[in-house]
Amino acid sequence: MRWKNARQSQNVEDNRGKRGTGKVALGGGLGTIIMALVAIFIFKQPPQQVMQDVMSKRAASSGGQSGPYVPSSPQEEENAKLVGAVLGLTEDVWDQAYPRLAQQYQKYNAAERYVHPKLNLFSGVTASACGRADASVGPFYCPGDNEVYIDLAFFDELKRKYKAPGDFAQAYVIAHEVGHHIQNLLGISAKVQSQRNRPDYNQLSVRLELHADYLAGVWANRAERQFQILERGDIEEGIRAASAVGDDTIQKRAQGHVVPDSFTHGSAEQRIRWFTLGLKSGDPIAHSPFDGAYENL
Repeated sequence: MRWKNARQSQNVEDNRGKRGTGKVALGGGLGTIIMALVAIFIFKQPPQQVMQDVMSKRAASSGGQSGPYVPSSPQEEENAKLVGAVLGLTEDVWDQAYPRLAQQYQKYNAAERYVHPKLNLFSGVTASACGRADASVGPFYCPGDNEVYIDLAFFDELKRKYKAPGDFAQAYVIAHEVGHHIQNLLGISAKVQSQRNRPDYNQLSVRLELHADYLAGVWANRAERQFQILERGDIEEGIRAASAVGDDTIQKRAQGHVVPDSFTHGSAEQRIRWFTLGLKSGDPIAHSPFDGAYENL
């Protein structure tokens, strides 16, 4: 992917090495004390070691660190620059493409213009308006503060664990989360969240994810037309990433079998199909997985 000459977005917040922002209290009260007592009296762990563990966890959750953050490798810094470049490319694309979407969703109180999201780089653990999260949850978008959150360690996991290496695979992940930001601006996310008590809510959740995949494909199409970012093999990298994060792929890896009724993000085949559909069309309103469903929310 040709990203190194792209401008760096000014909306990246580098919080790597900082352990929380004060948005969410990470605990350390009665529950922590009970857990410490259980460790000492039931499991016979040394009291000094238990208290050291408690204090180190509380220190990690209560504030930042002394001195600047030191990246674990040159590759991590390269990934941080890629994130800034890709976010900048999403801004340039959606500044132009979003108004047409907004017209389509006016009846859902869509924002009239595209508001750039912030992207929060963190390491290990973070606190957002959506709650505390650690690196294990993977990249996510929080509508409460309009921020995308990414621990760069996920990109290494994407390569090693999910067998989806490549800079365009990483770009797909960022573009997908930005897709959720667009859904938030359009009012789609709020509509879906308001239906949590519906028996088919999981299906609506899947449609929300597939729509974000479609928007990621639209972004790739338009970014290529505007900036010629794609190189040979990039599309395959994006498709591998979409497949790797399918519910069926993840469930089969984790538990050896698949439970379709529990899907919340869509199967690998669905995610590939909607990403590819967006990539081919480049039109943000030409297709939607909500057709025939969203209108009934």
